[in-house]
Amino acid sequence: MTQNKHTKTPSLLGGTMIIAGTLIGGGMVAIPIATSGLWYYRSLFVLIYSCFCMLCSGLMLVEANLHYPHGASFDTMVKDLLGKKWNIITGVTITFVLYTLVYAYITVGGSITTNIMESVMGNTTPYQPLGGFLFCMVLAFCVWISTKAIDRASTILIIAMVISFIGMITGLLGHINIDFLSNTPGVIEGASSEDSYWKYFIFALPVCVTSFCFHGTAPSMVLYYQKDAKTIQKSIIWGSLIAFIVYTLWLTSVQGNLSRSEFISINSAEDNVQAMINTLSSYVTIDLLKQLINFFTYVAIISSFLGASLGLFDYLADLFNIKDTRLGRLKTASITFLPPLVASFLFPYGFVIAISYVGFAAAIWSIIVPALMVLKSRKKFPDAPYRVFGGKFLVYFILLFAIITLISQLITQFGLIKAFA
Repeated sequence: MTQNKHTKTPSLLGGTMIIAGTLIGGGMVAIPIATSGLWYYRSLFVLIYSCFCMLCSGLMLVEANLHYPHGASFDTMVKDLLGKKWNIITGVTITFVLYTLVYAYITVGGSITTNIMESVMGNTTPYQPLGGFLFCMVLAFCVWISTKAIDRASTILIIAMVISFIGMITGLLGHINIDFLSNTPGVIEGASSEDSYWKYFIFALPVCVTSFCFHGTAPSMVLYYQKDAKTIQKSIIWGSLIAFIVYTLWLTSVQGNLSRSEFISINSAEDNVQAMINTLSSYVTIDLLKQLINFFTYVAIISSFLGASLGLFDYLADLFNIKDTRLGRLKTASITFLPPLVASFLFPYGFVIAISYVGFAAAIWSIIVPALMVLKSRKKFPDAPYRVFGGKFLVYFILLFAIITLISQLITQFGLIKAFA
């Protein structure tokens, strides 16, 4: 999208919807399951901790990005502020994370698209990869057009999500059992002492970090709002807040209707997401509940796909110095979408596995790198008009958060702490 100084700054709503839409996606199905070991009150702590730290690291990324020309992304910033070695590390991790997320969203979005096609076509079963192809191509077209198109699409998607979300949780919130949320031993069958809860913090944290990761979209917001720091900051804060509220309401709805012990069988199922939906549907007799949950999940996946692919698109355009023309955007779109689309043909059921590997790489490029860039940019540009609050204390607080996340991811990957079962 070509911008100039005479172009009117887009509305705050558009950017807020892009951020919120990027965040509200896979986390909707992953968070209740990943936090089932911690359970409700401890899960809220992890959500608040993750949301605050990821919000701050995202604002630090914006602060560094404002010193560079329109369209500059990680490659330009990191190379200048941290050097070639960090630029290689950042390039590898950001490319891995964004390509993995786009691939993961194609697989699950394509699967749902195939199911929709099957229901429309009756007894005819469509070719499985066709759903992923159609899902990817239609949304890739939106990214190719412009960020403005994604703004409009994200707004429509958020409205659809809000309507379906209200319908989905209205009945669930009305059936909440407070004893389920507290999981008090002696009151709820299978409840245990709190000593066995906190170890699952290690398992839940990387998932929550990934669920609040919008950082690939942050440079796109700087370009979109023409370096209007206040508007960028507001869009990120409001978008993150919307995502936090949605996640909290959904977590309350799920864990308030299912006891903690129910998640033993849910986590043991091959498709634990569908197992959670089926269990909810069997315990809460609400008409069309399963359809509402499936619809919301589909819309949320579409919205997250657009946000992740936009961040990857702008990063690759900056990395390869591709011009922002129709032909240039077509070239960028090709290298953005073809690799994950091909991967979805080869490995059509890799959503859960793919998401599980994102946390470690995300901690590097979305937490450590922004914090280090801010320390360098404040020395290089001492008179910068925009600075994130908190000074050096906040920067080191965020770096500590990154270390905790990295350690948690390693412990989880080595199987020292497993999912609650």
